[in-house]
Amino acid sequence: MSLIDVPPGQLAAVVTYLEMRARPVDLLIPPSPLTLHPVDLLPADYRALFRAVGAPWLWFSRLVLGDSQLRAIIGDAGVELFEVREGEQVVGMLELDRRTAGECELSFVGLVPPYAGQGHGRWLLAEAVSRAWAGDTGRVHVHTCSLDHPFALAAYRRAGFIAVARKVETFLDPRLAGILPRDAAPHIPLFEPRRS
Repeated sequence: MSLIDVPPGQLAAVVTYLEMRARPVDLLIPPSPLTLHPVDLLPADYRALFRAVGAPWLWFSRLVLGDSQLRAIIGDAGVELFEVREGEQVVGMLELDRRTAGECELSFVGLVPPYAGQGHGRWLLAEAVSRAWAGDTGRVHVHTCSLDHPFALAAYRRAGFIAVARKVETFLDPRLAGILPRDAAPHIPLFEPRRS
């Protein structure tokens, strides 16, 4: 066994990659008061939604993209973006990426914090899996990491995903880089570099 030092100001996460190679035969979508709505968002609106859903888990990858880079992804015909709503209130997001032929990635699946832990995630994941298997899809995949919601990995496995790979990722803490507020993800300690 070996331990690897993570420098101050950096974070480390264990990333687990999961996939399905066949549509689940017993896929049931539980009832929910929430609904999915396809949307075409401007970069600023996308970032606001991404931040509202992902800041507690330190999602930042899309926040560091310029407008043209972000538009190239979310405006691509192979990317499907949905708002999760309760009535008119936006409470989450689902992003499906079909840019690789025959595959669908669950790029981002999540709810804003007040809606977590109430069974809505089970509904959202079932909707995501059902929609991912549309058309000629032969593989659905997703990845999660140890900084994500503590039940995320178990939820993916319960939905029928199989873990196929694991990696360790290190990166600059997005709170110290000013990408996310310093009070985001208070359950993950900030380790700032010491000033000499």
